[in-house]
Amino acid sequence: MKIDKMQKTFVKEVADPKEDFAQWYTDIVKKAELVDYGPVKGTMVIRPYGYAIWELIQSELDMRFKVTGHKNAYFPMFFPLKYLQREANHIEGFAPEVALITHIGNTELAEKLVVRPTSETIICDMYSKWIKSYRDLPLLINQWANVVRWEKTTRPFLRTSEFLWQEGHTAHATEQEARRETLAMLSIYEEFCKSILAIPVLSGKKTEKEKFAGAIDTYSIEAMMQDGKSLQAGTSHYLGERFAKAFDIKFLDKDSKHKFVFQTSWGVSTRLIGALIMAHGDSRGLSLPPKVAPIQVVIITIAQHKPGVIQAAQALHDKLDDAGIRVHLDESDQSPGFKFNQWEMKGVPLRVEIGPKDLECQQATIVRRDDLENKIIKKLSDIDKSVQSLLNEIQTNMLNKAQCFRDEHIKRANSMQELECVLNQNCFALCVWCGDHQCEDKIKQQYSATSRNMPFEQKTVTQPCVCCGKKGTILVYFAKAY
Repeated sequence: MKIDKMQKTFVKEVADPKEDFAQWYTDIVKKAELVDYGPVKGTMVIRPYGYAIWELIQSELDMRFKVTGHKNAYFPMFFPLKYLQREANHIEGFAPEVALITHIGNTELAEKLVVRPTSETIICDMYSKWIKSYRDLPLLINQWANVVRWEKTTRPFLRTSEFLWQEGHTAHATEQEARRETLAMLSIYEEFCKSILAIPVLSGKKTEKEKFAGAIDTYSIEAMMQDGKSLQAGTSHYLGERFAKAFDIKFLDKDSKHKFVFQTSWGVSTRLIGALIMAHGDSRGLSLPPKVAPIQVVIITIAQHKPGVIQAAQALHDKLDDAGIRVHLDESDQSPGFKFNQWEMKGVPLRVEIGPKDLECQQATIVRRDDLENKIIKKLSDIDKSVQSLLNEIQTNMLNKAQCFRDEHIKRANSMQELECVLNQNCFALCVWCGDHQCEDKIKQQYSATSRNMPFEQKTVTQPCVCCGKKGTILVYFAKAY
């Protein structure tokens, strides 16, 4: 597709993703009107278009949670610092990022308060009051909320001092049931990313060094971005009895014995929007999968001053709207070329053009955001069916494209030299590892890469550890990450 003078002007402030991916990302989130910077360093203002994406993510996930028996609740964002200190590993892991409230006005508080970095402790305090009997279990609760973690280096959606998320917190009578819940929620995240966001992910267990502070086991889904870096898209944690013992969460079981509950926690956040941008975007801007696009179809009028054009465009809008398609009619006085570029930047999956010549033939011209090269002509009589079919094709095509990209950028590495080569090619490295955290530290120090997760499907390991050369025990993905 040839880029005319107007198009070049429109995208001149957007960096080339192949030359400066970080700057391209920043340009896109601003140019597509997803966020603006807040007045406090590290905070972001999510603009309506960006928030509409989050609402669609919320809606899809919330439905999945409720179908599996989880209920929504809300817990305070402030709680005593001593709560965080009850579980030693938990406070150690979060201490550097915790925001504390020490004064109210000019009065110093007798007890410091924490601004929620995560909610395990405040929720556990409530669970200790609510759970008394095996009849109270399982307790399956989810919370949609904001959290504050004072990050040193920030970037919109990826790492901000305040962000939005959901966090599930469940309590169970047995270890088996809690472990089953942990993996079931990870599976829900994996399915959601694939079917809704069109992003394939790698599921697996985190290493001991990379697990959540206070968890016994942590599992993650890792998504590959177009620069070859990993983005941790979601996590699910098996907490065991650790928090139950710290907060005295006991229940009277059927055998008349008091026992500690077994717990899980799991969550995803607004960094999923960052994943969408970096997994699917291009030099023209966003490219949103139809299922999570706030506007699935934009209608652009050609020569809208001509008789009948606006009326036909409105009728087309109403027809698509009645079919349940999220559609927008752009009646602004900007030129068609400007509108094309504007909506391409916002990643709208389909553009429908209608003008005098189209009316003569009772048709419309359609352009796919995932394939700007070709124009498609469809009859107005059944355009609602044609549009829905095209949206389904785009959703599938975007997933297939992302899947192929990911598979082509995962390579085996059997030595430190090979590992360096793979990472320099902007790929994930699948390596044999001995299990020693010192090897993880060495790889991170030398190549700025971390272990992402250990895949569930493990083949027989025969090679030595990629780092130390000692006997290997397990396969693990190493990658540079956000």
